[in-house]
Amino acid sequence: MRCPFCQSDETKVLETRLVADGAQVRRRRECSACNERYLTRETVDLNLPRLIKRDGARESFDEYKLCYGLLKALEKRPINATQIETSVHKLRMQSEHEVSSNKIGEWVMTELKALDEVAYIRFASVYRQFQDIKAFREEIDKLMK
Repeated sequence: MRCPFCQSDETKVLETRLVADGAQVRRRRECSACNERYLTRETVDLNLPRLIKRDGARESFDEYKLCYGLLKALEKRPINATQIETSVHKLRMQSEHEVSSNKIGEWVMTELKALDEVAYIRFASVYRQFQDIKAFREEIDKLMK
């Protein structure tokens, strides 16, 4: 592993931990040349599903877009990174070769409903394109039941 600070190949592993229920390895490293410390994460490189967009176009699944959407909804909420990683890991383990963007959106809403109701409403307002306060009220009423 090359040092991100000085690009030296001489680094050593100081600590290794399993995270995300054992699906990821986190390593604390130190560069022998500049003595900077940094973290790396290792995951299995899976053949992720193709995403079928609403217009029928197909594209590669982008885990970063999924994480970004979750993080935006969970911004300033009391949810830790491990909980987010665990949720994303669940999706990653699905065996489908193609999945619709609608199915991903509904899956995200289910995960957010379980994690944090405020984040769920935030995501739902964008995903379902709420146009007025009435749409918010209806979704909150459903959540309260």
